[in-house]
Amino acid sequence: MKRWLWWFALPLAAAQAPELGRVQAVYLLRMGHGLDQYLAAHLTRLGVFQVVADPAKADAVFTDHLGEAFEQRLDKLFPAGEQASQESTPAEGQSQASFREEAPRISSWGRGRGTIFLVDARTRTVLWSAYEPPRDSSAPQVQRAARRIAERLKRELGRK
Repeated sequence: MKRWLWWFALPLAAAQAPELGRVQAVYLLRMGHGLDQYLAAHLTRLGVFQVVADPAKADAVFTDHLGEAFEQRLDKLFPAGEQASQESTPAEGQSQASFREEAPRISSWGRGRGTIFLVDARTRTVLWSAYEPPRDSSAPQVQRAARRIAERLKRELGRK
C-alpha cells in the first residue's frame, strides 16, 4: 500500500511557486568561474528564459550568493524611484569627497560553491534555488553544472 502513496505526492513535489511561472526575462550577476556565461548560454539554448543584458528589463536575477552585499547590488540595479535618486546625491553643503558609498560588506553566506538562486527583481524573494556544484573549476565541469541547472529549471517549469 505504501508503494503507491508517492503517486499522490508527485503533483505536490512538481508544483512550483506561481511567481516563478511569471518570470520571462532574467539578468545574471557575475558568478565564480564564469558560471554566469555558461548558464546564460544554456538558458537561452533551451528556451527556459530570455537572458537580458539590461537589468531594468529583467523580471528576476540569478546569483550565486545572498546577503547584504547582494541586497546593495540589487539596490543599484533596481532603484526604488524617488528614494534612490535622493540617496545617490549628496546633501546640501556636503562635499563630493565626503559623500562616499559604504563598501558592501561581505555576505555571511559567502559564495555558495554550487548553490544558485533566482531572485525576484522587485520583491527580493527567492523564487527558486538549486545546488549543483561542479567537480572542479575547469571549464568543462562548470559548463556541465550550468547545463544541469538549466535542464533542471526547464523540467521544473514544465517547458518543452
